Amino acid sequence: MKKYILIFLFSIQLVSAQSVRKYSNEFLNIGVDAAAFGMSKAVVATSNDVNSNYWNPAGLVGIKDYQGAIMHAEYFAGIAKYDYIGFAMAVDEKSAVGISLIRFGVDDILNTTELIDNEGNIDYNRISLFSAADYALNLSYARSLPIEGLNLGLNTKIVRRIIGKFATSWGFGLDAGVQYEKNDWKYGLMLRDITTTFNSWSIDEAEFEKIKNSIPDQNQELPETNEITLPKAQLGIARKYTISKDFNLLTEVDLNMRFTKTNDIISTDFVSIDPAVGFQLDYLNMVFLRAGVGNIQKELQFDTSEEVVFQPNFGVGFNYKGIQIDYALTNIASVGNALYSNIFSIKVDFDYFN
Repeated sequence: MKKYILIFLFSIQLVSAQSVRKYSNEFLNIGVDAAAFGMSKAVVATSNDVNSNYWNPAGLVGIKDYQGAIMHAEYFAGIAKYDYIGFAMAVDEKSAVGISLIRFGVDDILNTTELIDNEGNIDYNRISLFSAADYALNLSYARSLPIEGLNLGLNTKIVRRIIGKFATSWGFGLDAGVQYEKNDWKYGLMLRDITTTFNSWSIDEAEFEKIKNSIPDQNQELPETNEITLPKAQLGIARKYTISKDFNLLTEVDLNMRFTKTNDIISTDFVSIDPAVGFQLDYLNMVFLRAGVGNIQKELQFDTSEEVVFQPNFGVGFNYKGIQIDYALTNIASVGNALYSNIFSIKVDFDYFN
């Protein structure tokens, strides 16, 4: 019984943590596309397909017709599930639009608030199940600018977060991205939550009273109902090298910037920077081998000393007749010793079938 209550309280903390504003909507930092995960998410300068909905909307102008993509991932032994679906299409030779949906959720959580009645009797039939799920809908637009090689993209995102019958929220925000290519070099900049993403929570007070009554004398108060996601930036530079007639090597270095002090390898009061490096070796643009290093952090040890840790990532991909299947071995949680996840994604380029 205690285990069930602890699981329940863990889900409630998802709401009460909203007062820590700068860490809200963290599920939107996970990323999408197994190919990007294999390169440690160092793709902001080179992303030019349907997955640019997330990584950099400016890259959508690389789409010639229609593209669709799906991805599924799990971690914490399958407790948390992460899903993504995206679609994008060219409007004309200079512009494109896209739409994508992300869901991050924990399902079948035990609700034990009514397990014990006012007289102390236990009735297991009063246990119910609920889900804690986060949703994000991205609407994207990209256009080539009059300057050769320069593309601009914008995202409008709508965030919906649900914790059973206890609390729900709506959130809105804007992202902007730019890509520039010259002399075989590619540059990219993605600005997330440029206006700050605002979330407003609605908490069911009747359900919250049940929580207070199930665990008395714990001084539980209603959590904050408003939160703000602070802006973040990702800057990248990349180049593709021809090794031989059949082999090419794509390399990219990205700087992930958060405007607060963290334990990133570069950290100041103004900005913290987490660098990431990604590599992709391809054979005839058909078979891909990927690797990358990211999430470089200063980790505090038991003896109070600091040690630099990093996260390696690996991936493979296969592209044939307009269908690309990618796999990555990565830690999507980006948390210490959390288990690595097997990520699969599929991308379909409908231009091939035309």
